[in-house]
Amino acid sequence: MDPDQVARAFVEHYYSTFDANRAGLATLYQDESMLTFEGQKIQGSPNIVAKLTSLPFQQCQHSITTVDCQPSGPAGGMLVFVSGNLQLAGEQHALKFSQGPPSAGNEEWCGKALQRSIIDLLFILSSNQDKRSN
Repeated sequence: MDPDQVARAFVEHYYSTFDANRAGLATLYQDESMLTFEGQKIQGSPNIVAKLTSLPFQQCQHSITTVDCQPSGPAGGMLVFVSGNLQLAGEQHALKFSQGPPSAGNEEWCGKALQRSIIDLLFILSSNQDKRSN
């Protein structure tokens, strides 16, 4: 299978699971996995899932803008960088987000475990909200 197709399938699975049932992401992380969430380093599947399920919003919808990937190492892993929009329930404006590089192992995409992942939420103020003077 083409690496770009594998990456897109994995990203679709990851974010649809995140949006519907964050606890279901536990199978994608291992004890050695590490998540850096806005500067906070979290290691191990139980700790990562605890962080993701404790976020202050319960409902969200990811809209993926870009999925960039490249092979990583001789074992068949890959690095994937994702960016897009995150719409929170009850909010008028979506948040911009980027996540990368989630590096996945060399098994079939549904069995890939995230080894390292960095998530940043970019809080963008619309021009109507940002009234800074020039």
